Amino acid sequence: MSSPVTAADLRDRVRDLLAAHPPATTDRTAFLRARFDAGLAWVHYPEGLGGLGADPALQAGVDALLAEAGAPGNDPRRIGIGLGMAAPTLLAYGTEEHRRRFLRPLWTGEEVWCQLFSEPGAGSDLAALATRAVRGDDGTWVVDGQKVWTSSAHLARWAILIARTDPEAPKHRGLTYFVCDMTDPGVEVRPLRQITGEAEFNEVFLTGVRIPDGHRLGAVGDGWAVARTTLMNERVAIGGARLPREGGMIGRAARTWRDRPELRTHDLHQRLLDAWVDAEVARLTGERLRQQLAAGRPGPEGSAVKLAFARLNQRISGLEVELLGEEGLLYDDWTMRRPELVDFTGRDAGYRYLRSKGNSIEGGTSEVLLNIVAERVLGLPAEPRDDKDVPWKDLAR
Repeated sequence: MSSPVTAADLRDRVRDLLAAHPPATTDRTAFLRARFDAGLAWVHYPEGLGGLGADPALQAGVDALLAEAGAPGNDPRRIGIGLGMAAPTLLAYGTEEHRRRFLRPLWTGEEVWCQLFSEPGAGSDLAALATRAVRGDDGTWVVDGQKVWTSSAHLARWAILIARTDPEAPKHRGLTYFVCDMTDPGVEVRPLRQITGEAEFNEVFLTGVRIPDGHRLGAVGDGWAVARTTLMNERVAIGGARLPREGGMIGRAARTWRDRPELRTHDLHQRLLDAWVDAEVARLTGERLRQQLAAGRPGPEGSAVKLAFARLNQRISGLEVELLGEEGLLYDDWTMRRPELVDFTGRDAGYRYLRSKGNSIEGGTSEVLLNIVAERVLGLPAEPRDDKDVPWKDLAR
């Protein structure tokens, strides 16, 4: 049995990586590929898949050493769906062939991923989705349906997709999980313009899209179990993103407070202090949950973190607009564009205020997350449900 990987081992590997691939003279993609191959991408992943089977708490030290050396990053904001949702699902349910084909270009950012889950009639009640996948005589699945609120679909090479393969089964038991090639014939992506003026979301129409059975994750009919892994990781990825102290939205509000003393009032000071403390508690809780996820122990607590994230962002952005007074009503750019990432801190307070309204919808509505916390964290009685054992085809729609 090999010895556990230590912080000293990782420092040696970082030193060797930097010596063989100096960041100043190495192409960005080439450096990221080399970092992945050295096991320094996500150190808790298995050897050969970007990791070394190390303690996930050691990742921060690796990241700090590489940042100090000026090494390029993989821009997690651009590839967050791949890193936070697709990768852990591939690791848990993918074959060895899946992992070796997809994880490296996913982590380096050479292939962007999106998530084909929500539908016009299946958002909060995701298991009611209607997109059909029918298996042909040659084993290929033919998929027809519509997905909505799909971030990064206009950039994506691959998608994680859940579709209905057995309409005779109850809604949770007739689903199957696939990897979909977004460049295949029959995939159409249309922009959805939002309150901020841009179109970071999309609707995706699937018409006769053919998916080989080799791109299925998990067993036929077991898609809901696979999807739950994705969803639990998604909520921590959204609500528990790694931030330094006073990072994210609270950092911008605090900076405005420090830089603009003429805007201060006693009431705003007290509210800012309360928000700062809550943001720090949420940040530390997110760090703990990320380590649980890395250790393969995702749980419903991620729903609480994502719920807190939505409430905090809306509260802090409202406080910042109020602090700025008339200036807070200004908006920098209503141009219709299709961004590559969501940048909460790189734009003005008006953008943060409007964009944060979506935080209580995306990744699970706050109302649904409250039910999950009540039932699965607090152990309260479940709400009555009369559709759990009814065949999907017989449900009212």
